Amino acid sequence: MTLLKVENLDVEFYVDGTWTPAAVGLSYTVNRGEVLAIVGESGAGKTQSAMSLVGLVPRNARVRGSAELNGKDLIGLRGASLRAVRGKEVAVIFQDPGTSLNPVYTIGFQIVETLQSHFTLSPKQAHDRAVDLLRLVEIREPERRFHAFPHQLSGGQRQRAMIAQALACEPSLLIADEPTTALDVTVQAEILKLLHDLRARISAGIILITHDMGVVADIADRIVVMKDGQIVESGTATSIFKNPEHEYTRKLLAAVPHFGTVSARSAPPMRNPVLVAENLVLEYPKRKSQPAFRAVDGVSFTLGEGEVLGLVGESGSGKTTVGRAVVGLLPVTEGRLEVAGVDMNNANSLRRLRDQIGIVFQDPGSSLNPRIPVGESIGEPLYLHRKLRGRQLALRVEALLDSVQLQRDFRNRYPHELSGGQCQRVGIARALALEPRLLVADEPTSALDVSVQAKVLDLFQDLQREHGFACLFISHDLAVVEMLADRIAVMNLGKIVELGTRDEIVHDPQVEYTRRLIAAVPYPDPAEQRRRREVGR
Repeated sequence: MTLLKVENLDVEFYVDGTWTPAAVGLSYTVNRGEVLAIVGESGAGKTQSAMSLVGLVPRNARVRGSAELNGKDLIGLRGASLRAVRGKEVAVIFQDPGTSLNPVYTIGFQIVETLQSHFTLSPKQAHDRAVDLLRLVEIREPERRFHAFPHQLSGGQRQRAMIAQALACEPSLLIADEPTTALDVTVQAEILKLLHDLRARISAGIILITHDMGVVADIADRIVVMKDGQIVESGTATSIFKNPEHEYTRKLLAAVPHFGTVSARSAPPMRNPVLVAENLVLEYPKRKSQPAFRAVDGVSFTLGEGEVLGLVGESGSGKTTVGRAVVGLLPVTEGRLEVAGVDMNNANSLRRLRDQIGIVFQDPGSSLNPRIPVGESIGEPLYLHRKLRGRQLALRVEALLDSVQLQRDFRNRYPHELSGGQCQRVGIARALALEPRLLVADEPTSALDVSVQAKVLDLFQDLQREHGFACLFISHDLAVVEMLADRIAVMNLGKIVELGTRDEIVHDPQVEYTRRLIAAVPYPDPAEQRRRREVGR
């Protein structure tokens, strides 16, 4: 039974005196109990077209066409009519629950507020219903978590709380915008299982907006592929994955990393160590009544010249904390940490290390200074450490832009004028400006589209072969780590629970935790995902 019927939907934005299209002539349907995945690269128009259904577009937007939900046209609704639809008939699960939940109210209060805005309920009735919803999304100790603030929950718990709020009024349509992008593979697997169960339980239609084709294979019934604001292909999940007709769809699928399929290779022999950690302990200091928190406890590993070591684990495992200590952003509490021959226990020695280490951050946009052109950002380390000036500096910046395959005139652009993939290339160029012996890459591709991610990873491999730097690659995406790493270290609760060559960890894990991480990786094939789901992963 058809739940939503979208016809000739156009979304435009008034920018610099002209109307710029974001979505053009979109037509599709969503049935009850069905998951329709809308996929495509950033800028394809997926999110803006979906948000226009409930009026969540900027004031400079113009929306035309029709979108009938149970026979009621959503386009053009305003005021009380629109508020009556939001939350009750159509609910949205946003990409980042950390910024979408109000930080000054408990999650229980926010769910109760949603309930009482649409139904006449007593405080006790609303409280009991909110607790039931938290239990529905499998949050442990729902009575206690009812009183928790968003910052007191993990990323997966916050996402569950947002799903509970979205389900509060039992909407007939759910719009899930990249609901698993920033989550660990195990938490992602739990959220996808939850959406599977909820679809059957509440019989809602779901519009899933994502660039993760593994997620699409896991949950989607039908797929709409968007490019430059238009639908270029649509069909069942099986037909799109098995027999894609459009060249753009084939390109998207070709860019998806298939975990466990990278050709076996022997790990290179250990060369001179660039990084040595022995019984490393890292703590975040005591704050007021909060005791000191031991984030890393007794970690030992080495990283040789020209080697890529993948550091994987769930959120809270301590992997990013290790990366922060390696670049001198966190002091060593106990044990030994030596980087490029410098003892990190000696604060006076850290200045000598600044030009020996580069770092690529997870969010390229926020790690670049928005007030200066990207050419200045790339050249700043050369200006400060190598004292390059004028023509000499300009030539070096141009060479770095060439190395990351960006046009030279990009040096005059500001970060907000670049795409996410272009910003990440700028971040890599800046990190490599001083030709460091060690590069720390902290989740450098987690927020990128699959096609952009593939280009960045190819570029990364080329640069690593050319420059021969050692790399500590921190990620929760095992498929990406498999492509790059010579060895893999698996962290859990502040300890390394398994360390071995890439092939040993991927094909013959010895620890149950590693096996659980590997089993949770979604595979971009609907039939294989269905089989894995049936056997309980």
